[in-house]
Amino acid sequence: MLREGAGRIGGSIARLLFPPVCPGCQTAVGQADALCPACWSGLRFIERPYCEVLGSPFAYDLGRGFLSAEAIANPPPFGRLRAAVLYEDLAARLVSALKYGDRTSLVPLMAGWMSRAGEELIAEADVLVPVPLHHRRLLRRRFNQSAELARVIAGTRRLAYAPLALARVKPTRSQVGLRAEERRENVRGAFRVKEARRGDIEGRRVLLVDDVFTTGATVSSATRALKRAGASRVDVLAFARVAAGTE
Repeated sequence: MLREGAGRIGGSIARLLFPPVCPGCQTAVGQADALCPACWSGLRFIERPYCEVLGSPFAYDLGRGFLSAEAIANPPPFGRLRAAVLYEDLAARLVSALKYGDRTSLVPLMAGWMSRAGEELIAEADVLVPVPLHHRRLLRRRFNQSAELARVIAGTRRLAYAPLALARVKPTRSQVGLRAEERRENVRGAFRVKEARRGDIEGRRVLLVDDVFTTGATVSSATRALKRAGASRVDVLAFARVAAGTE
């Protein structure tokens, strides 16, 4: 009881000294890592209708099961992609705050939106696997944002979580600023499931988790590695995706 009381007092003091602010605009909010009304309205959540494969939103409802021209012309190696929001101004700032600003307290908020967006994929998955960082980049950043998102989703949904199943064996450069073909070449052969980890993947339905989907080069390369290791199916869940037709 004394420890609980001390904890409540400590929390109250911390809130007085460091009042919670909106991660989008830094205005005061009622609880940590909640969005203010203005920022909430600035997020574009992805809702139906959308492409059943790539999850890209349609302007009009064309019927359940309809595919985008991109999915028909260039089918991805993964089964389905779902993302919570479009990668626009505020969503980009949230991703940047998590990835480069060490705002790991954003993870439960972002993971909750992802869990809602990927409900059908999560229900069918056997194991969650995050897109890994190369060990050199992991040392610099100190944590993998995709792994943190996947860990929270797996914990809340009681799913198997295999953060070490997939390894990034090639020290790729940043994808930012690269054209689509350059992105594909950059991550070609970048991922591998090591023999000791094949049991995490073989014969299982894998849900691959990443923070942002742009051209799909990274998750496509990772999907191929998972399928070579025997995954029966691979779907992809991201926090944000760029609008269709952009790089």
